[in-house]
Amino acid sequence: MADQDDVLYLIEDSGDVPEETNNRKWKIAVIDDDQAVHEGTRFALSDYTLNGQSLEILSAYSAAEGQALMREHTDIAAVLLDVIMETDAAGLELVEFIRNELHNETVRIILRTGQPGQAPERRVIVDYDINDYKAKTELTADKLFTSLTAALRSYQQLERMVQTRRGLEIIIDAASTLYDFKSMQRLAEGVLTQIASLLNVDCAGILVLRDGGVVGDDYAVLAGSGCYSRFMGTATSQSLDPDLRQMVEEAFRRRKHDFADHRTALYIRTGSGREVVVLLQAERQLSETDRSLVEIFGSRLSIAFDNVILYQQLHEANTQLEDRVAQRTRALMQANRRLSAQWLRLQRANGFKNEILGTVAHDLKNPLGVILGRTEMLTELISAGSPKENVAAQVDHIRDATKRLTSMVDHLISDAMADAFDITIRREPVDLAALVREVAEANRPSAVNKQQDLSVSAPAHHDLTMCDADRMREAIDNLVSNAIKYSPIGGKIALLITGDADFVRISISDEGPGLSPEDLDRLFGRFQRLSAKPTGGESSTGLGLSIVKRIIDMHGGEVNAHSPGPGQGATFTILLPATSEGLS
Repeated sequence: MADQDDVLYLIEDSGDVPEETNNRKWKIAVIDDDQAVHEGTRFALSDYTLNGQSLEILSAYSAAEGQALMREHTDIAAVLLDVIMETDAAGLELVEFIRNELHNETVRIILRTGQPGQAPERRVIVDYDINDYKAKTELTADKLFTSLTAALRSYQQLERMVQTRRGLEIIIDAASTLYDFKSMQRLAEGVLTQIASLLNVDCAGILVLRDGGVVGDDYAVLAGSGCYSRFMGTATSQSLDPDLRQMVEEAFRRRKHDFADHRTALYIRTGSGREVVVLLQAERQLSETDRSLVEIFGSRLSIAFDNVILYQQLHEANTQLEDRVAQRTRALMQANRRLSAQWLRLQRANGFKNEILGTVAHDLKNPLGVILGRTEMLTELISAGSPKENVAAQVDHIRDATKRLTSMVDHLISDAMADAFDITIRREPVDLAALVREVAEANRPSAVNKQQDLSVSAPAHHDLTMCDADRMREAIDNLVSNAIKYSPIGGKIALLITGDADFVRISISDEGPGLSPEDLDRLFGRFQRLSAKPTGGESSTGLGLSIVKRIIDMHGGEVNAHSPGPGQGATFTILLPATSEGLS
């Protein structure tokens, strides 16, 4: 039996209740069916403090009330529990409930019994997860103080272990999540979210990134949460409040973590030389465990930020490579198209060569035959001593055939060069009426030789037309010379120039043999032989009309032919866009 001085006496408390403070308190549960025990415990522990925290004592008067109390308050640190209440084992059953159903392994349980014999201490200690076992008669004020202090210290250590384990689990889970981010902003937002989860407290924060690593360099605000969410996406530091900007810049200057009151600054330097500062403002001051967990978490962030930076660099390199491949592909495709075009031109040139050789062989055969025949006759006449007049006549025939042959060769060369798709035009203001008159005058001697009437009808003044004078002269000359070539002796050839707001029209009409339907179908093709024959024995290469069409097409115009039928002449018409310069 304890000395009388150590016995806990229950004294009526008539004094004022101490004013409660806002500091965190230890929650203690007194579960006992004796009202006096509750009152005595409150009196004995009225001035109790540990680590600057006082007590908040909660009461329950039965095991059932104890169950409800433990369900409602999961943060109870210690329980002073009576063994015998509604039943002889009510307290022990409550222990089973706390440990096995609530799975509360951190709360410290001190059993108090008034009848130790009914619940032997050794069996209870072995069979039940309790932390202390005291008889009510021996639990003096000093011993209660000692037992409760030991229980609270044990609870505090267990809480730290639980928080540490929970924090480490969050860090491990967060690592796999943060390493998956491919965007710097997404990573920054994830860091703030994970820190709030790690501390298990609502907190506001911003995360800023600086590339230079030199004090004074500007930095970007990548993410914000809570009351700092308004800074999210801020391009530079200038949008921050002055006090925030000062704390961030101080963290960059000190280059280490800083825990002060309710604000925390984390400094992280990545392997690539970039610097990150995370500024947090929590509702409570961080504990030592919180600080340790935050430091561990911060040490893992360097890898995450470098991972995002490397990913972005790889993405940029891949994009540049794709652009270079696309550019090289386009260059190769263009080269292939050029090669294909050159191959087509070579094929056309080869076909043109074969055609021109065939045409040359055909058109040159007659003049060469004339020359050969006349040469043989000249040889015979000279051998027979024929008169000089006969010899001179044969020489004249040979000369005429040679001239025709030379003229044909010149035309073939000119036409071949033009038909090799090397025709180019140079637009300039041209008076088409004057140009047609020049072409008519140039061809008039040929018409006079065939006693043909060549007339030109055009307005005295005509607006200038934008075209290539040399090419248009070549096209009109081809049509006029063809009209003379195929018109009969004494025939009429008329050149007419008209125009309206849209087109300038040049018409060349003759009284020649006309055009058959077959001629009209193949009129402007290369090397096409028409059914009509030149009326004066002139030669033809079959290229003139195709060159005319090419020139007119390049001017954006049209050329067509009309004939009432064989023997009724033909009319060729050139239509050119009327480009007026306002000059007359």
